[in-house]
Amino acid sequence: MKRLRLVALDTEDLSVISAHCQDAVLKPGDIRYFPAEHKLIVSMNRFAWELVDQARQPYERRRAALHFARVNKVSTLGIDRTASDQVLSLLAITFTEGEAPSGVIEFVFAGDAGIRLEVECIEAQLTDMPASWEAGSKPKHEV
Repeated sequence: MKRLRLVALDTEDLSVISAHCQDAVLKPGDIRYFPAEHKLIVSMNRFAWELVDQARQPYERRRAALHFARVNKVSTLGIDRTASDQVLSLLAITFTEGEAPSGVIEFVFAGDAGIRLEVECIEAQLTDMPASWEAGSKPKHEV
């Protein structure tokens, strides 16, 4: 099966990455910020939504890395960086433009947790790793 490799340079691209990352799960230790390099890397277990449309079962999760460049500042809400057992469930990734092309990228997690990135511009990359496994079920959302 082909692994995803997506790049985002604008809001529309970022919304595509957000859709592919919806329902990804990760732990606080999977979030790494490198301030001197202005980058953030988030490792996650991504639900493979693109396979659901193909009526493929069993469902699948894949290990993936999401990389953001040109990050000037990172802040978190409701995330205990020392809690190795805290599981974060990603709902969406959004962008709010400031003085173009800069702005704020926000990771919205279930349970009112979040990550806020102040960025020079949108420059992100999502890459699936070789690891994948069967997911017990498909995530459900209230309408």
